[in-house]
Amino acid sequence: MRRGRPDEGRTAAVLAAVQEIDDDLRDGLTGRGAASAARRLRRLLRAGTVVLADLDARPVAVAGQGPDPAELAALLAGVYEHAGPVHRPPWAAVPLIVAGELSGALAARDAAEAELAPAAALVARSLDHAALRRARARITQAELRTLRAQISPHFLHNALAVIGARIRTDPDRARTLLNDFADYLRYSFSTQGDYATVADELQAVQTYLELQRARFDDRMELTVRMAPEILPVAIPFLVIQPIVENAVRHGLEPKPGPGSISVSGFGEGPMCVIEVEDDGVGMDPEVAGAILAGTAGAAGGRGGVGLANVDQRLRTVYGPEFGLVIETAPGGGTKVVIRVPRFMRGVTTR
Repeated sequence: MRRGRPDEGRTAAVLAAVQEIDDDLRDGLTGRGAASAARRLRRLLRAGTVVLADLDARPVAVAGQGPDPAELAALLAGVYEHAGPVHRPPWAAVPLIVAGELSGALAARDAAEAELAPAAALVARSLDHAALRRARARITQAELRTLRAQISPHFLHNALAVIGARIRTDPDRARTLLNDFADYLRYSFSTQGDYATVADELQAVQTYLELQRARFDDRMELTVRMAPEILPVAIPFLVIQPIVENAVRHGLEPKPGPGSISVSGFGEGPMCVIEVEDDGVGMDPEVAGAILAGTAGAAGGRGGVGLANVDQRLRTVYGPEFGLVIETAPGGGTKVVIRVPRFMRGVTTR
């Protein structure tokens, strides 16, 4: 039987360590995984001691025998002063440059000097990834706050008007609708995380549509078909409901007579696919493209702030290849398709 060469085993170990260190530093240099990253770096460098230090020359993680504080401080001072490597046997240290800025240092005792700079580059790359993830999270949270602030006064007014009109004629229905309205507001303004399950989002959509059906005097037909396997999938909070709201407000409201909305979801390999379709007035495909691009303005005809917000949040969370797809034509209704990964590392539900 052919045996692998020793250097092949070393390469595999290095590649595994690269991924593990990237995971350890998900929360940055001062995160909980820094100590684990230092231990992995020590094994990778085959060093006596490895130290990860911040810009204040404080060791944030040490693997191995702790260094003399004065000796380490002098070593790091040299690194920060020149923003370059410093060698004071048996110690060596190199700067961590993240996005062009000095962010800390990697120091090691009894390590091969030639391997120290590549290890520092690995750490810097992981820290850069961590900073990018934090920036994406901040953008997503800001966009979610924007969407919550834009919950339609038009809908709120109409929902309360419908409930008020039924208090005398059908008090039981009014009580049910009032509970639905309270559930809708509670979910929409919830602050418990940035993700929800498809099942949670679907429940919010059904609550919203029950209020709308009452306003349409039950002339709106609703069809929901969800494959059970996608119900636990985590998706960004308030993704489906704004699309359904657009379908009601800008698809069915301008249409004379009854209308219908279908919400369906299914698994497609590693993907979760959710479709919201209405048989309303539709729109020009160019207008749909302008809505997603954020260039439609008030003349867009469907007031697509919610659609653009959802599209941008999906792309921020999952990458530029993910987002909304709109299939539409004037008088031909509209279908909005969401495709997201069924499993994504770091995504947890509310």
